[in-house]
Amino acid sequence: MSGPSLKKQDAHSSIHEASLNEAKELNELFRLCLQKKQKEKAFQVAEVLVEHWESRTLKHAEAEEEGLYIEMVKENPALHHLVMQLTRDHDLMRRIVEKLKVQLSNNDINEWMLILMDSLVVIDSIHNEDEMNKLLKNTNDTN
Repeated sequence: MSGPSLKKQDAHSSIHEASLNEAKELNELFRLCLQKKQKEKAFQVAEVLVEHWESRTLKHAEAEEEGLYIEMVKENPALHHLVMQLTRDHDLMRRIVEKLKVQLSNNDINEWMLILMDSLVVIDSIHNEDEMNKLLKNTNDTN
């Protein structure tokens, strides 16, 4: 069973928005470190950013997959295809985070990491819109 706020569109949207805004801020900080050739600081920011994606967005994704998505499909089997798409978004984000972790383990701090970080933001933004506008559009805060 999912947490109560996952089915409440406003609360769920707030969770997404806060996490995504933090990621955008970290991306910008990483970008500035690269521009200033501050490799050690960029490495530290990248570590924080990876931890952020793992502990915030991907943990949230796991909760959605183990609870919300299952419940929503049980209530409305027509949502199965959409849930598969949303789960694929999560999988893409997990794969990108793993690529970032490999680069960190190799101490390979570069522009490619920034592209990966920005890709996470783009995927998550689209994912969040689909969740709010397609999956949760018929729920309300009384659920």
